[in-house]
Amino acid sequence: MPIKRLHIEEFLAGEGPVIDVRSPGEYNHAHIPGAVNIPLFSDEERKVVGTTYKQQSRELAIKYGLDFFGPKMRKMVEEVEALNPSSQPLRIYCWRGGMRSGAVAWLMDLYGFKVNVLAGGYKAFRNLALKTFEQPFSLKILGGYTGSGKTELLQTMRRLGQPVIDLEELASHKGSAFGNIGMPQQPSQEMFENRLAQELRKMKEQEIWLEDESQRIGNVNIPIIFWQLMRQSPLYFLDIPFEKRLEHLVEEYEGCDAERLSNGISRISKRLGGLETKNALEFLSGGNLKECFRILLKYYDKHYLKGLHNRTNLDALLSRISCSSVSEENWRHLLAKHQIV
Repeated sequence: MPIKRLHIEEFLAGEGPVIDVRSPGEYNHAHIPGAVNIPLFSDEERKVVGTTYKQQSRELAIKYGLDFFGPKMRKMVEEVEALNPSSQPLRIYCWRGGMRSGAVAWLMDLYGFKVNVLAGGYKAFRNLALKTFEQPFSLKILGGYTGSGKTELLQTMRRLGQPVIDLEELASHKGSAFGNIGMPQQPSQEMFENRLAQELRKMKEQEIWLEDESQRIGNVNIPIIFWQLMRQSPLYFLDIPFEKRLEHLVEEYEGCDAERLSNGISRISKRLGGLETKNALEFLSGGNLKECFRILLKYYDKHYLKGLHNRTNLDALLSRISCSSVSEENWRHLLAKHQIV
């Protein structure tokens, strides 16, 4: 069958594995979520081909490319066979939908696979991702002070069938000074945006629940236009007593490496203040996690309160939901009471 070139919407809506044939460095920086990397060239080979193309000639660059491609053909076919045992149509892309995806598509078509190539390549997907954030999504924001269990509540809502996007999961960071503990390495800014855009596209006709976040989550930022929409959306504030939130935090971080907790405290020392930093570190070194976190929780409450009130029309947006403790039993009752689920 002939190789088809698909526009981005049709490409994403299709079936079968998505194969990114760009170099490992390009793929690791950012890619279409769910794509598997089967590179035509290594990073070094790509550099050689690109330099030759710019400094010498297109023809010589193609010859170098053929030198690199030839010995890999069988291995690439076998990788695709292992990836796609049921012989579904392949969806292949490179940077611009040019020679690299064309070469691999030719090989897979020759072997007998049905092949679709992304017209415009990864660049077409990237443009679509950025435009996604400009759309007028309908959002509902779950707020609450640190330790309220907002992430756990959102996970409960997702299990109950609600459309939920977990921004901290996409960012691989919990948003606080200890946000990287127990989490995988954070994605690049571009990859975070790709993940978020893909999730938004899945839910574009629904009311989407998200956690109230600062624009920055660890080392990545929520795209400003989308974050502004979040700040203008209805906010459901989970109101849980201080001591219950403190208990929840101690339970969550008990057993964590003390050095990593200490490093987290040091990262916010300027905002925490010298005396409070000293006291928190002393409690931590003495094994008194509760009193250490009491200091930190007071700081985060002030920080969140400032961000909460830095909204226009807060009174119209805010709904308070009182809750006696951080527990799934309480959450299920609240969800039913407030007709959220």
